Amino acid sequence: MTDPSSYPVRLAEDIASLIKTLDDHLDQATTRQAAEILGKVLDTEDGVLTQVTDLVGTGSRFAQRQAHRGMLPPEVWLALGRASNELASVGMDLDEHAEALKQLGAPSATASTTPPKPVASAMVVRRSR
Repeated sequence: MTDPSSYPVRLAEDIASLIKTLDDHLDQATTRQAAEILGKVLDTEDGVLTQVTDLVGTGSRFAQRQAHRGMLPPEVWLALGRASNELASVGMDLDEHAEALKQLGAPSATASTTPPKPVASAMVVRRSR
């Protein structure tokens, strides 16, 4: 008989492996495919980042209960809580750019052979005069 507690551990290992595979695909993807992948990963409703944030939040609540029982140092609970809050903050920051990713990942209405014009960016380094 197999140990039922090993299923969630195997599931976590499988998910980590799938994320690595997705990372490999993202690295090799076309611009449109990469934008689509990132759009799904960063989706605020059910994207990977949202789900990982929720998972870390659940881990924080687990650690809180264990810390109150003296089974874990409070620092573990605090670190997981901080990580959950930081991930949520990063998700909100990235949500501001979701529309740009959707546009880049959407098939163009008119198939054009000319590349799109570059968009001005706040990351342009300015020359000093």
